[in-house]
Amino acid sequence: MNVKKMQGFVSEYAIYIVLAVLIIGITVYDPNFIGISSLRDILVQSSTRVIIALGVAFILITGGTDLSAGRMVGLTAVISASMLQMQDYPRRFFPNLSELPLFVPILLAIAVGLVFGMINGIIVSKFKVPPFIATLGSMVAIYGINSLYFDMDPNNSQPIGGLRDDFTKMGSGSIGIGPVSIPNIVIIAIFVCFIVWVMFNKTRLGKNMYAIGGNEQAAKVSGINVSRNLIIIYSIAGALYGLAGVLEAARTGGATNNYGNMYELDAIAACVVGGVSTTGGIGKVQGVMAGVLIFTVINYGLTFIGVGPYWQQIIKGAIIVAAVAFDMRKYAAKK
Repeated sequence: MNVKKMQGFVSEYAIYIVLAVLIIGITVYDPNFIGISSLRDILVQSSTRVIIALGVAFILITGGTDLSAGRMVGLTAVISASMLQMQDYPRRFFPNLSELPLFVPILLAIAVGLVFGMINGIIVSKFKVPPFIATLGSMVAIYGINSLYFDMDPNNSQPIGGLRDDFTKMGSGSIGIGPVSIPNIVIIAIFVCFIVWVMFNKTRLGKNMYAIGGNEQAAKVSGINVSRNLIIIYSIAGALYGLAGVLEAARTGGATNNYGNMYELDAIAACVVGGVSTTGGIGKVQGVMAGVLIFTVINYGLTFIGVGPYWQQIIKGAIIVAAVAFDMRKYAAKK
């Protein structure tokens, strides 16, 4: 393999090389890191994050950004948790609410995320507000709405607990396959990744998404209804945030109005590290998955070997800056 081919290989698979190096380095330091329990913990912690990152990826590929993702996760976590408490729990959010079928609060929470995503899409596409400003405003507003809901009588801003077993099993239960058990939340995340992959690669919406991110004016000239597509894309992203909020409440067994805080920054970072271009038009599902895994391995692995949280932040920041610099270098080379 000559130097040029080697450079091309490294450029194409850099994200996976970094992930492998991280795992090997931590394992060399502490061989106990490689084990079923560690792998399980990493996958469980990555599950909700990858769903959020996929929603953000939809928007980044169009050339936009979304700062409201984390707050949507918090709102939908609180909504689903507030309606899925055990009947005999002493501090129920809705004391007189009868036991609802499991799917009702879940679908309601996802629908709430979809509606707020749609609002973002309308603001961006119809009113021409830059995505950064539009989603910054909705981030603040959604947190205010969530806090008002969370502070309603008789809850009065108390953490929501006592969630039903059938709900928490979504986040903490598993399915046994021979000697191995696969967490339910991981199965859900894999299924979502597959659906998003199909949408990215096999649908007209996916083709339009890449076209809009590559050159919006050219997309309009080619007959793509940019406004309608953006509204649909932001709505799908919102629905994914809603699903992530539901799963986060199920995984942790509770919810507060601070759930999801800063999750959008982790999601954006995972997308960028995973090869989703900050200039739009480029991004793959498998890259987003690898980006999420990298940051989970950093958080979990470095904690596993005793590296302090401040050093973890320094390492994460360096990786993010390096990924963006690499992305901009590739973009400049193509111009």
